[in-house]
Amino acid sequence: MGWEDRTTFSDIKIQFDLSEKEVIAIMKASLKRTSFLNWRKRVRGRKTKILNLSERFRSKKQKS
Repeated sequence: MGWEDRTTFSDIKIQFDLSEKEVIAIMKASLKRTSFLNWRKRVRGRKTKILNLSERFRSKKQKS
């Protein structure tokens, strides 16, 4: 979910109880350095990653 641009950090917090900092740490540990840097550049300041768009992009399989 961290890799997906449309999934907000608040949605990840709701479903997995992980803060934005924790998601970033997981992504840093899981990705190659260049992939992580590209991901950070892509999501930094991105409205769709920060805004609460929970209802718009929520899958029926996700927790409510």
